[in-house]
Amino acid sequence: MLFAPPNLETKELFWIIYILILIPKVFAKVMSVRELFPFFKWGFNIRRSNFLVPILSNNVIVTGEEAVQYEKPLPYIPQHNQQQKQQPSQDYIQQPQNNNDNNINSGKEQEQERQQKQEQQQKQEQQQQTSEVTNQPSKINNKKIPIKELSNEEILEKLEKGEVLAYRLESELGDCSRAVEIRRMLLEKQLSKKIEPIPYEGYDFAKVQGQCCENVIGYVPIPVGTAGPIQLNGALVTIPMATTEGCLVASTHRGCKAITESGGAKCTITSRGMTRAPVVRFSDIVKASEFVSWINDSDNYQALKAVFDSTSRFARLSAIKCTIAGRSVYIRFKCDTGDAMGMNMVSKGVEAVLDHLKIIFDDMTLLSISGNMCTDKKPSSINWTEGRGRSVVCEAMITGEVVQRVLKTNVQALVDLNIAKNLIGSAMAGSIGGFNAHASNIVTAIFLATGQDCAQNVESSNCITQMEACNDGQDLYITVTMPSIEVGTVGGGTSLPAQSACLDIIGVKGSSSSKPGANADQLAKTIASAVMAGELSLMSALSAGHLMKSHLQYNRAKTNN
Repeated sequence: MLFAPPNLETKELFWIIYILILIPKVFAKVMSVRELFPFFKWGFNIRRSNFLVPILSNNVIVTGEEAVQYEKPLPYIPQHNQQQKQQPSQDYIQQPQNNNDNNINSGKEQEQERQQKQEQQQKQEQQQQTSEVTNQPSKINNKKIPIKELSNEEILEKLEKGEVLAYRLESELGDCSRAVEIRRMLLEKQLSKKIEPIPYEGYDFAKVQGQCCENVIGYVPIPVGTAGPIQLNGALVTIPMATTEGCLVASTHRGCKAITESGGAKCTITSRGMTRAPVVRFSDIVKASEFVSWINDSDNYQALKAVFDSTSRFARLSAIKCTIAGRSVYIRFKCDTGDAMGMNMVSKGVEAVLDHLKIIFDDMTLLSISGNMCTDKKPSSINWTEGRGRSVVCEAMITGEVVQRVLKTNVQALVDLNIAKNLIGSAMAGSIGGFNAHASNIVTAIFLATGQDCAQNVESSNCITQMEACNDGQDLYITVTMPSIEVGTVGGGTSLPAQSACLDIIGVKGSSSSKPGANADQLAKTIASAVMAGELSLMSALSAGHLMKSHLQYNRAKTNN
């Protein structure tokens, strides 16, 4: 042949050419073009072969199932779900070849196909998102509108549907007065009647929220009068009284006049201390008895006092008394609470002590932080004999001339009546702390005026009134002993504007900066002196037979016929 080497025969040349043509076909059956030519200028993956492919430039040399990236970066594929994560990688997997034409497709064509597929997927995702947005309510349209931006009528409708709770109106609206107005609308609709006589305008309900009352619809005006002034411990004190009982203020005022004209009253605090008595239980009476013995040890008491006193700047533990009933123990804590009435203060300290005792006595079980031996807002002999709050004694000497001129009676008649009524009569009735004519009348009226806890008039009205003739029977000596007056000049209703103003009338508004507790002491003394004035006046009216006449005059409205 023309191009054949001289030493080769025609037959040998034929086989050489045949082999050269056959070998590429054999390799094409085994591996792809991309495996044979790894230096093409586009990115590709090697997924099936296990041989090492040398790569130049800044690329990684990998084998087998690993991906080989060459110069041109792979396109970004969003990772929405697992199926979409796997789909792009499948585009790089070399599929089985059906013919040689598929094996020699260029990398640029495959890259274009991948980009087209990705664009189609993105379009499909956008269409799907658009359809979801169309089918679902718009978040912007359904955005929750703050309640305070709604009208009162719209809020009322939500209240009726239960979408808004009535007791949360103040916090939801941020406007206490508007909350009261809407709550009134709701109540009127529920009752099908107007409540206009209950006023609500012009009142600072922000001072009520979270402190004095819930579900507020207004306020109830109570007439406030003043008795006195009464001369108390050398100073004149005016007494504000809120009451709807006619003749009460007038009668107390008359007693104040009689006391002041006779030289005034003297008053002293004999004891102070708010109490709380939790009840705990043990497995048997032996452990209960051991517990009481441990409490009564002076060193242990001092340790408990340190724990108690650490809970407040003002609370100071003064005594602990234990009473056993079976395997239960009632622990009566007593502490000074400064100018506060102090129930919350003492309860906080008691909880701290109980937590400390649980560590020492693992057998102890707390049944209740109040075991009714406190005793709060209930008649009890323990308050009468041992006191609670402020224990106060007040006295005055009323001249015979004043008894006759102001009180319209005589000394001996008052003494005899006091024995028959306040002492023997109350004893026959089995009274506890009720050896008086009407102490609770004055206590409650001052409590209402000064923002005290009116339910505590139960124990605060414990009182024994004593009268005796002196100076050869010419003058009257009177005392009232009140062992459990529970009052404060800070906290609770004392912060309300009107009640705070009444405290200011007495001169005991807020806390005493120079001597904590002095203002509450003075309030308790004022109450005791007012009670003594009320006792003196009522007993004089009874002894003279003027009671019914006075009530008909002051406690009955005149009507036009």
